[in-house]
Amino acid sequence: MKKGFILALSLTMVLPAVAQDTYESARLLGNDLNGTARYVGMGGAMEALGADISTISSNPAGIGLFRHSTASLSFGIVSQQDVQKFDGLNKTNMSFDQVGFVYACRTSPTSFINFGFNYHKSRNFDQILSAANSLSGCSQNGLSYDKSARGLYELDFNKDGDIMGWNGDYRSQIYSQADYMNTNVLLYDPNDEYYYFNDASRYTFDKAHRGWIADFDFNISGNSNDRFYWGITVGVKDVRYKGYSEYGEEMVDSEGSCGSVAYGDERKIKGTGYDIKAGVIFRPVEESPFRIGLSVSTPTWYDLTSSNSSYMVNNTPYGAWDKGTSGESYDFHFYTPWKFGASLGHTIGTNVALGLSYEYSDYGASKNRIIDGYDYYDNAESSTDELMKRNTEKSLKGVHTLKAGLEFKPDPALAVRFGANYISAAYDKNGVRDMTIDSPGVMYSSTTDYTNWKDTYRITCGLGYKSGGFNIDLAYQYSATNGEFHPFQPYAGGQTGALDVSQKRHQVLLTLGYTF
Repeated sequence: MKKGFILALSLTMVLPAVAQDTYESARLLGNDLNGTARYVGMGGAMEALGADISTISSNPAGIGLFRHSTASLSFGIVSQQDVQKFDGLNKTNMSFDQVGFVYACRTSPTSFINFGFNYHKSRNFDQILSAANSLSGCSQNGLSYDKSARGLYELDFNKDGDIMGWNGDYRSQIYSQADYMNTNVLLYDPNDEYYYFNDASRYTFDKAHRGWIADFDFNISGNSNDRFYWGITVGVKDVRYKGYSEYGEEMVDSEGSCGSVAYGDERKIKGTGYDIKAGVIFRPVEESPFRIGLSVSTPTWYDLTSSNSSYMVNNTPYGAWDKGTSGESYDFHFYTPWKFGASLGHTIGTNVALGLSYEYSDYGASKNRIIDGYDYYDNAESSTDELMKRNTEKSLKGVHTLKAGLEFKPDPALAVRFGANYISAAYDKNGVRDMTIDSPGVMYSSTTDYTNWKDTYRITCGLGYKSGGFNIDLAYQYSATNGEFHPFQPYAGGQTGALDVSQKRHQVLLTLGYTF
């Protein structure tokens, strides 16, 4: 009879190198369309128009167009469509999105030096994802068995009596935390000291993501003769991510259904990053308000800590134990790719403003960094995880972002805005969260699921009202992204139950501002 037993995973016998896998790190890439309600209402297409504090992070030269000092505060609600509450996370949540100011200093009748600071939530992780589908000829524990059968690691006991996947005298980096739980709880039969696996007929999956990436941007910018504008922004990012998932499989043997297994996983990522952004805006024709903007952003250099607490429950007659747990905490570095932008802006009198922006960033060039050790001052020394880098290059690709916006003022005090976004898919349709890579990113993985998200479409609209130095702006945004969910990577010809999923989000944003 099986016993209830809590397994405690210890990685102290392996080398100190730690890193993250492609799909876990990819959640840190990209930005939501967020900031002031004016910026969102125009689809974010203000990189050449400027004079909105949200351009501090997209084209810093936009801050150089301010002729008066200003302060603003933005908040609202975000609601996800077609989902049910999970793990206490509701589909609709409040969000504090932006607060900042610009101090304008006139240096001549037509020139300024401006200083700005802005906080905004560049990523809102609040999201619920659910999936369920049939399986045929495979299971998550079958993947763990298959890796052993292919000779990717050798299963044997360690000194504490836990079964580990070995590469010589060291734990194999291909042996993940998920493999550890599957092997010890379900695959091993203590009666004949052999390993067996069972296929599954169906799976269910639910996950609640929470948290944010908060950007704190510090800017200096200038305006030369109302024709050339420049800006530099130094950004500091604060990452707070938490994801909790529950995954279950209905198991089958030669007689048919034989019970179920369930997995729970809580993953946290926290830490900081920094980047530098620079941009220019210029009017090529002195008599025309037509503007051209160019911008560039360095990679964000992240210094992060990831931790997990995971469990497995075995409700089948097979295996050694009824339940097991695994957990680990580790530091890692992650470097995002460079980002380049070009934009156009034009105004017609004082009634119409038109904006068009394009950005490009090669997500396949992002780098998971292995921490090799620490120097005398306890600073982490890291190097690129080359094997995981190859997986990143195959699974992620260059992302194109196109933004368009229109503002119309039927009255000097009233503004009506419309905008649209298109963001190309960051994931290759054949991308795989490959759990057979000889990398610490695999070794520390506690889940196997992944989603290849496709193109993102956004539409926005908004209203603005100004009275004296005060302004109030309201914006609405709808975004939609489809994707293909996989409970684990394909192996041995089984049907892994890939499933089409979608993320549809509504946002209502309010900004209060004052110009002085």
